[in-house]
Formats: sequence, C-alpha cells, structure tokens
Amino acid sequence: MNAPIPERVDLSKYVETRLFGDRPHIRGRRVPVALIVYQARANNWTTTETAWNFTLSEAEILAAMLYYEEHKDEIDRQETINDSLHELSF
Repeated sequence: MNAPIPERVDLSKYVETRLFGDRPHIRGRRVPVALIVYQARANNWTTTETAWNFTLSEAEILAAMLYYEEHKDEIDRQETINDSLHELSF
C-alpha cells in the first residue's frame, strides 16, 4: 500500500478563488487565505486562536495554511500587487 503522495492536496472544499480577482479565500466566507496566514504569523496565534479570531473552523484554518504553503509565491505576489493598487487608490 505505497500510494504516491500527491504534490498538492485538493482543498477546494475549504478554499476557492472565484472572487476577489482570483485571490484565494475561505469558501463561502470571503476571508482571504493571505489575511489568515499573515495575521496568524504576525500575532503568533495557534490554530485554535486563529479560528476563534476569524470565526472559522480549525479545519478551515488548516486548509488555508496548507493552501498558502502550496501556493506561497503566487499568493505573496498577488498580495504585493493588491497592496500597491490599494495604496494608489488613496
């Protein structure tokens, strides 16, 4: 039973990209994956604390964290662009 380990896990039950200009977010909640990860890291929150602060399930938080790790470069690039556009609008 040595099944191959997939390079990426299907997290579509928890994460979608159809809104926010294709920015990944929690399905049905519109909370960006990047926001979850960046806030959790900046505040040194546990999975439970992060779930509590975003009113999400721990499964949703873990899915966001894994999704971020699997798409880190793309998400960081999207967030840099989004931040630049946001600064220009002020």
